[in-house]
Amino acid sequence: MMSVALDVRNRYEDLDIKKDVIFFRLGAPGLVCFHGTNYNIRKRMTGEQIQELIHDASFFKVGSDCYVNIGRIADIENDRLYFGEKGPESKSLPVSKRNQQTLRSLIASGQ
Repeated sequence: MMSVALDVRNRYEDLDIKKDVIFFRLGAPGLVCFHGTNYNIRKRMTGEQIQELIHDASFFKVGSDCYVNIGRIADIENDRLYFGEKGPESKSLPVSKRNQQTLRSLIASGQ
């Protein structure tokens, strides 16, 4: 009999924000909603943790409460940010023309 070791981890417990999260939104005070390719996780954080998160260079503010992971953007087209394959199931967000230009330069510079 052959046994296979599975790399199973609990995303809620072991969330790697820079690797797993494509964008996050700030909710009620102390509540952050992280969005991945196939999950959403709400997590309570301290004010200090939130400040650290929003000042992280990996993330860029695209709305009053929304920050995108620059490294996870696959494409910018038709005033939308796409994460992964474009299609009916893909995650995307609207983005302003001004933010599109800034994001394109950040992506080009390897930020």
